[in-house]
Amino acid sequence: MSENLVPEELSSDVIEKNETVESATEELSLADKGLAELSEMFQNLKDGADAMLHSKEAESIKSAFYKLLLKLKADNGEDSSNPFEAVEENFKALYADYKKERAEFNRQQEKEREENLEKKQAVIDELRTLVEGQDDVSSSFGAFRELQNRWREAGPVPAAKFRDINDTYQFLVEKFYDMVKINRDLRDLDFKKNLEAKVAFCEAAEKLSENENVVNAFHELQKLHEQWKEFGPVAKEYREDIWNRFKAATSVINKKYQAHFEGLKEEQAENLKAKVGLCEEVEAIAEKEITSSNEWNELSKAIEEIQARWRKIGFATKKENQKVYDRFRAACDKFFERKREFYSLFKDSMNENFEKKMAIVEQAEALKDSVEWKKTTDQLIALQKQWKEIGAVPRKKSEQLWKRFRAACDAFFAERDKQAKPENDFYGNLKAKKKLVDDILAYEPSENENENAEALRGFNEKWQSIGFVPFKEKDNITKAFRDAIQQKFPQASSRRGGERKTSSLIDKYHALEQDIVTYENNIGFFSASKNSEPLIKQMQERIEKAKEELKNLEAQIRKAEEGEE
Repeated sequence: MSENLVPEELSSDVIEKNETVESATEELSLADKGLAELSEMFQNLKDGADAMLHSKEAESIKSAFYKLLLKLKADNGEDSSNPFEAVEENFKALYADYKKERAEFNRQQEKEREENLEKKQAVIDELRTLVEGQDDVSSSFGAFRELQNRWREAGPVPAAKFRDINDTYQFLVEKFYDMVKINRDLRDLDFKKNLEAKVAFCEAAEKLSENENVVNAFHELQKLHEQWKEFGPVAKEYREDIWNRFKAATSVINKKYQAHFEGLKEEQAENLKAKVGLCEEVEAIAEKEITSSNEWNELSKAIEEIQARWRKIGFATKKENQKVYDRFRAACDKFFERKREFYSLFKDSMNENFEKKMAIVEQAEALKDSVEWKKTTDQLIALQKQWKEIGAVPRKKSEQLWKRFRAACDAFFAERDKQAKPENDFYGNLKAKKKLVDDILAYEPSENENENAEALRGFNEKWQSIGFVPFKEKDNITKAFRDAIQQKFPQASSRRGGERKTSSLIDKYHALEQDIVTYENNIGFFSASKNSEPLIKQMQERIEKAKEELKNLEAQIRKAEEGEE
């Protein structure tokens, strides 16, 4: 009966396919490593005692290192400096040493295999002479034993020669046993020893079938098959049973091995589906129209969260894993490239705004010591309005710039308030307005609405008759007055609500007009920069939208004014 090295249950193409998946899983695990980590991994592998047995891992690390290095260099742009030079030179030196060692190892291995081939060929030649040289080979049984031992002691031979030389040896061994006419007890003793060895192989295979690590169990099984072939036959009545037992244990392991990789394929298919979904999420974000820094920051966090989810997903199939990774990386790169473009243009715009605000600061500082109170007050108020209309400036300079502008304004208004003439006593006016607020709060409304209306009119007239208060107190005292009126005259306040609504609509109208001016200015800034077409298009769309809103506000203002009449 033929005792094949690998049973029929698992064909060689399936084994090769599964081993490809297995090696691909190790290779792809390097995708998230950095240059330093890959270099350290290569160093550790090279320094290991069995480094030469891990050539595939070495080449996978090398491939991952140079692929990442090329990507990082491309991201670094045309910058003349090379921040990766040291780690690249170190890796080149490591790999060069490894290649030398590997070449020497391969030469030595090939030499040993050729030597082993010669040893086994010599055994075959002697065995053939032993078998074919005489009719009765029983007297040569000792020599036959010695040849078997020499065959087993010889190491591996070149792969291309393995099958032919092994088949020849098995043929001659079987021919020897067929021809031997030795004492039955001696032959039975030999059969017994072979049976004991093969029972041990069966037990080892049966124990392996319980191993939860099906990949390791499968590889250990292959070794058992190799060893099985090194032993001669057993007694004829046991041959079929012992082989069927060994084959049964082999079948269990092979089925588990195949099921493992079938399950792995299903898992990889699910992983691929999940990764495609994440690609679509990032691609959708990368295509969004984004015009504010806050949006960029929020979406950057969203991308980082998606990247974290990506890292938690296992590998897809070898065929698809690199493709889907490249797609994901491309979408992420597109987003962050657009972000860099935006901030480059935004930086130009903010620098323009800085220059404008700096000019306003210098004008305010030039006016802060002026004693032309009325004229300078109007000028500073106009400068404050311009300040509000200018967009953002670089964050590091914003606070300092604002403090300078505020200090110049405060210095002028403080001095103006100190120099107030009797007829324009700001602090006296503030005191009078506070007294008026107290009077309003002390008023007890009458049941007669006409009396309440008269009282309200009196309070308003008195408020209008009191002059200006210190500039920094204006907003606080005005709010206190309005709150007091709202508390004591709620019905009158609701009638005034319509007026405030109209005023609010008008304020929105003017603010929108200013927005349009800002958008038009931005188009001017962007047009001087490369790759700015998307932003210019967005600004134009915003202008059109703002103009539509202006028309709606005009209609609302007219309607509100008609209602007041």
